[in-house]
Amino acid sequence: MYKGMSDLTLRTMTISVPLTGLDAGEFKSEILRKSIHFLIGLSPVLAAFNYPATVVLLVAGTLGYVKMESLRLVGIRIPVVSGLTDTASRPRDRGRFVLGPVTLGLGALLALVMYPSPAASIAIYALAFGDGFASLIGRFLGRVRPAFMRGKSLEGSLACFTAVLIAAYGVSRDYRIALTAAFTATVTEALPLEDYDNLVLPLVVGLVVSVVSNFL
Repeated sequence: MYKGMSDLTLRTMTISVPLTGLDAGEFKSEILRKSIHFLIGLSPVLAAFNYPATVVLLVAGTLGYVKMESLRLVGIRIPVVSGLTDTASRPRDRGRFVLGPVTLGLGALLALVMYPSPAASIAIYALAFGDGFASLIGRFLGRVRPAFMRGKSLEGSLACFTAVLIAAYGVSRDYRIALTAAFTATVTEALPLEDYDNLVLPLVVGLVVSVVSNFL
């Protein structure tokens, strides 16, 4: 009996090891950041119902955030928004303008206005789910980090590829477009772009999908 309990305890401890190193604040911060990422995935759905209103909403949301973040930096706190910004900001952003939400909103906005459907939808889903899952999986479960990926993990890249593949196929129903989008998103997400990946990723994916779609 005691031996069985010891074996069970050992197995439990072994499974728990990767998670014990997580800081609770870091975990909460990353979850909040990626929840906002996932929410931007509603843009194509809203645009299908009312395209002009969705564009206006993205513009207003981005400009509104810029104003509130500027106020926060001079000590004027906006209820709820300033607290969420504090929680979601990375250590490198402390005391600075938190740029991520701006590039996120601009990335979705530019994809909508620059590319036709379904390329725009695929580009935004790559931003929302590809980049979102890559960050979550890579941050907390990533173990294989080749030097050439500059800190990013193979697990995160695989999560990105899978998420974009599923989303792109769901939109296009064409495995060639889905594979192209997934590969493009994975390569782009692996680049050391920091917050600017929110802008570069949807623009690159949207462009590649638009070009490839014309030849299929």
